[in-house]
Amino acid sequence: MKRLCAEMLGTFALVFAGTGAIVINDVSGGAITHAGVALTFGLVVLAMIYTFGDISGAHFNPAVTAGFWAARRLPSRDVLPYVGSQCAGALAASGLVRALFPTSHGLGATLPSGSEAQSFVLEFVLTFLLMLTILNVSTGAKEKGITAGIAVGAVIGLEAMFAGPICGASMNPARSLAPALVSWRFEHLWIYLVAPVAGACAATVACRCVREEGCCTKLKSGVA
Repeated sequence: MKRLCAEMLGTFALVFAGTGAIVINDVSGGAITHAGVALTFGLVVLAMIYTFGDISGAHFNPAVTAGFWAARRLPSRDVLPYVGSQCAGALAASGLVRALFPTSHGLGATLPSGSEAQSFVLEFVLTFLLMLTILNVSTGAKEKGITAGIAVGAVIGLEAMFAGPICGASMNPARSLAPALVSWRFEHLWIYLVAPVAGACAATVACRCVREEGCCTKLKSGVA
């Protein structure tokens, strides 16, 4: 139960700060800027990894949970409870953003600015790179565990910085699902549910290609 509460609270913080930054940037006429929004996502993930990493593994993302399951680093019995907790935290965050900014239409929802195929490929590749980073910084030398939060937060900020204007750089089904449900905007949602999960699972295959055989089954679950 403590692990599930950690996942819920961490995902709440991620969605509240990240989508809140998008909404506040809109209502303030661009005071935060796109770079500020990308930095907000990276920093909040970094902070939550150090806050809850030793409790739940700091997934905060159904795609990351799916990736750890595909890498055999998370028992099947934990997948649905983790995903449910993440979605509950994300929904609570979007509900609070709605209460604070009732005139906001999108609530920070992720929408493609180009074609669906373009955004699907971007979300797949972005999540692939994110999961590949997570898998590799959460094992090996002990020093990696200390800097895992910095590495993961930096990757999220970097990817949001350059790909956000095109696809939204969600990389997280819960982060996209919650504002879509609260604002009742479901167009293109399938991209942000399918592509991140597929990208995260593909990353487990790539991890096995560059590490010794059986590495995934020997690693502990989680980012930190």
